[in-house]
Amino acid sequence: MSLENAPKALLTDVFGTVVDWRSTVTKHLSKTAEETLNSPAASIPSAVRAAADSVDWGELAWQWRLSYYHFTRSYDPSQGNFKSVDQHHLEALIHLLKEHGLTGLWDEQQLKEMSMIWHFLDPWPDSANGLGMLNQKFETATLSNGNTSLLTDLAEYGKLPYKHIVSAEEFKAYKPHPNVYNGAAKKLGVNTSQCALIAAHLGDLEAAKKCGYQTIYIERSQEESWDQQKTEQAKKEGWVDMWVSMDEGGFEEVARRFGCTSPEQGVYHETGSITGTEPHPPPGQGDKSSLEQHAKQGTYHEDPSIRKPTI
Repeated sequence: MSLENAPKALLTDVFGTVVDWRSTVTKHLSKTAEETLNSPAASIPSAVRAAADSVDWGELAWQWRLSYYHFTRSYDPSQGNFKSVDQHHLEALIHLLKEHGLTGLWDEQQLKEMSMIWHFLDPWPDSANGLGMLNQKFETATLSNGNTSLLTDLAEYGKLPYKHIVSAEEFKAYKPHPNVYNGAAKKLGVNTSQCALIAAHLGDLEAAKKCGYQTIYIERSQEESWDQQKTEQAKKEGWVDMWVSMDEGGFEEVARRFGCTSPEQGVYHETGSITGTEPHPPPGQGDKSSLEQHAKQGTYHEDPSIRKPTI
């Protein structure tokens, strides 16, 4: 991939590609459990205490993530009854806690708050700066199965300077369904051939490629679900247009290969279309009534009763 055939829009997967969900979720589960178990106000059955003392929170975080993977891939948009990722995360957490003998560790309100950790994941070190660099020459957008409010919160929390927030929720489907990739290009006002997807998952890139996207692969620790043989075969076949290895710098390396240097602040667009729209101020500037203010008040976008998790 070169500037001669460079896309107009760079869309990115988010979970695992832009943000480090594993470290953030594991740390939050472990820390919150410790605080709850040590709270003099907590009334927790002895069996639940014993289970909490022995649980591997990193493994539980992985099972939570795996449930999301199966949920999004099993959803059939032709059947209707769309469920958001937020809804799934809460239901899956309740189910996992029951499986591990941890029902009763947190009450209903605390469970809702726990499930919101996915709105406040730490970015990889190169993500914010790299996106800012790419904003010099490209329209940048999310393309994630996360619902719109979740992605907006992640961008605000992680200071991720996207120009557009695009969610699978808008198309009532989930990646890797073609409706998501095609719908995102249409929303941005470009052909799929003018889009490139940046992702740390070859399955996501393969589906995007079938829809006409260019593809950029960023290797991230413990993110690739394909085995080594299948991964090497994909690299050999050459259908990935740009391949950034683990130690090369992630989004910053993508920007360097496109000739982008210093970061440029991203802006949100009213309609999400690349052509003929007036930009909003970036998150945290101009209108202060967005997440920054909500977070200070201990709320998040959808439900004022739910406090922002402390990480």
